[in-house]
Amino acid sequence: MSNSLFRRARFRLAAHELRQLPADSGAEVAFAGRSNAGKSSALNRICDQVGLARTSKTPGRTQQLVVFDLDEDRRLIDLPGYGYAKVPTTLRDHWRGLIDAYLSGRQSLRGVVLIMDSRHPLKDFDRLMLQYCRDINLPCHVLMTKVDKLSRGDAASTLLSTRREMGLLCPRATIQAFSSLDRIGIDEARAAIAAWLSTTGPAAG
Repeated sequence: MSNSLFRRARFRLAAHELRQLPADSGAEVAFAGRSNAGKSSALNRICDQVGLARTSKTPGRTQQLVVFDLDEDRRLIDLPGYGYAKVPTTLRDHWRGLIDAYLSGRQSLRGVVLIMDSRHPLKDFDRLMLQYCRDINLPCHVLMTKVDKLSRGDAASTLLSTRREMGLLCPRATIQAFSSLDRIGIDEARAAIAAWLSTTGPAAG
């Protein structure tokens, strides 16, 4: 699968309810992460498009399930950022329920790309997501973002320690270094996502 597939990504819709999503067929990959971890920047870089996913200095801008079509059968789904969005508790609870229902019930979902800030890995949300993926047997690939902010030695040691702890939370999850700014790990991330999108049938971890 060539990189041109990702470059063809186009916004389709933003869903506040599961029933608003496209038909549950084909294959899709979801992006999840804390609101300030660099999720939108990672998505933009992987798709080689500057403004595909909204980026903002105000975390929490993604407040719905945002669907990007790659072609008629494959999609990327940007999940609501978690952690810093200044929204009413009722809406935050709705997001939590929506994400839970989506992850556990979506048959076309092949895997989750979990975005972690390399300077602050394995926060509570990250741990919960890894455990959740383990419990529902959903593949998970972690992007350790913003490694350009660390020295090479610190980046390597952080990746190693995070991988070790991740193994206890979700043994089959994979992890890599990533930087949208310095274009580190772009091809590796694309390859992981492309492998999921090329599979047929419900995901198997």
